[in-house]
Amino acid sequence: MEESAKKRKIIHVDMDAFYASVEQLDNPELRGKPVAVGGGSERGVVSAASYEARKFGVRSAMAGGLARRLCPELIFVKTRFERYREISAQIREVFFEYTDLVEPLSLDEAYLDVTENKKGNPSASLIAKEIRAKIKEKTGLNASAGISVNKFIAKVASDINKPNGQKTIGPEEVIPFLEKLDIRKFYGVGKVTAEKMYQLGIFTGNDLKLKSLEYLQEKFGKSGAFYYNVVRGIHNSQVKPDRIRKSLGAERTFSENISSEIFMIERLENIAEEIERRLKKSDVAGKTVTLKIKYSDFTLKTRSKTLPYFIRSKEVILETARELLFQEKMENSVRLLGITLANLNTEDRDQKSVEQKVIAVQLKFDF
Repeated sequence: MEESAKKRKIIHVDMDAFYASVEQLDNPELRGKPVAVGGGSERGVVSAASYEARKFGVRSAMAGGLARRLCPELIFVKTRFERYREISAQIREVFFEYTDLVEPLSLDEAYLDVTENKKGNPSASLIAKEIRAKIKEKTGLNASAGISVNKFIAKVASDINKPNGQKTIGPEEVIPFLEKLDIRKFYGVGKVTAEKMYQLGIFTGNDLKLKSLEYLQEKFGKSGAFYYNVVRGIHNSQVKPDRIRKSLGAERTFSENISSEIFMIERLENIAEEIERRLKKSDVAGKTVTLKIKYSDFTLKTRSKTLPYFIRSKEVILETARELLFQEKMENSVRLLGITLANLNTEDRDQKSVEQKVIAVQLKFDF
């Protein structure tokens, strides 16, 4: 493992079943019961599931109809993003008591670089324990944490003792830990990649480590170098407090398949309006419009167009999406439409001030 990688102490904090836990917190009648946040119809999608629901196999991104079949007593509740954002802000206030190097990944998880911290505490493990206790005290919710020398390992570690636990992988434990780790547990290795690795005889980190860089690049393209490095404990991505948004989008899954282009335009208008609202709230604009179409047979197609100027108005977004919609003949009835605006004007912002904040010179490590 690179010497420079040993000079950082990274914590990954991940709230336990966040959306579902918030609903159980606010409604005592839901506590101890299987709860799913999101659409409960056959075409709806589960956004989050309580641990009681997970015992039945209910998972996020699962179709609502399937979730009901797995757990007939499953209770569906509507998403309340404003409430989730409110609690997320309280959680981040706790993070900033310890360090300014906080990189949120979503409303319910973040990386913290505590190599040098506001409390002067040399133990990242103790800091993680304090943070989890303060979150519990402030919000009533449980959090889990992973602690290690880089973001990759901290992310993997945070899942080991869930819920309401933490796991520390110290500098000398990194390589043995990665060698024994099931390849499915590697952050960034999805179901398709895992299956491909199985076919290549790669089941654990040690199996992965035995493959050469050239071999992994041949089989996995650009990702090959990433796999080659992370299994050796090399992952130098810094905690970036001001992560720059690279795209913004919205999509809708319909309760019934639609084939009328008039209906499609109506749906796209609603989506464009939502994107405009979010663009104005974030004070950003973009140049590249991408239309996402999922047909009734689950075939997914995308079409994109880059404009010579930045846009944020729903009228221009809709007109461009409309043009993309009619670019090719529709292949089938449609179950989902989405619009994404990329090539945002945030990408040119100077990041030097952020990089200068990153400090990784700690010499003594009390994990």
